[in-house]
Amino acid sequence: MSADPPAETDAPGLFEIPAGSRRVAHRIVLLTGPSGSGKSSLSRRLGVPTVALDDFYFDIDRPGMPQRYGSVDWDSPASWDHAGALAALLDLCREGETELPVYDIPTSRRTGETRLVIDGDDPIVVAEGIFAAELVADLRREDVLADAICLVRPRLSTFWFRLLRDFGESRKPPITLLRRGSSLLRAEPALVRGWVAKGCRPLSPAAAEAAIGALASGRP
Repeated sequence: MSADPPAETDAPGLFEIPAGSRRVAHRIVLLTGPSGSGKSSLSRRLGVPTVALDDFYFDIDRPGMPQRYGSVDWDSPASWDHAGALAALLDLCREGETELPVYDIPTSRRTGETRLVIDGDDPIVVAEGIFAAELVADLRREDVLADAICLVRPRLSTFWFRLLRDFGESRKPPITLLRRGSSLLRAEPALVRGWVAKGCRPLSPAAAEAAIGALASGRP
């Protein structure tokens, strides 16, 4: 089993903004990748306004939640509020502020709301999470997409860092974390191919940091 990530592309990757499109104060950089690939830590290092898309998970007892291994399948987009996430990102682009849910992963429930207000000088907002690729087509259609990136690195590294994080935060019972981690290790190549097919470009964490940093500073 190969642990090597797909080859990076050195194409600019920025989506062309159609002539005459709506002017907005901010645009979205979507950042996806396998759970444990470093999306959240990269966003923190960049210091740019960030939306954690995982906060848009539905509550565990919502009727019709997808099931797997006898429990909710949190890796299925059906467990996540696509419409709510899209509406919040469009509000940020057009109004510069929005209400975001606060989600508690150990209890699998929303616990409140928080208001995010973007400084007028910030040209981009990073929206990061495993379901970010689900929003590529919507944001491109609304002319607010700056870039869409999928973080890639060797699978075994991602597996290890994911376990350290999940055990450290007591996200779920240990047996659930091990079962899910092993499943994601096997599924990772197919997941990455799917995200790329939806419009994300595969980059290492270092290359992604440089690309997003350039956008945040206004460099071409």
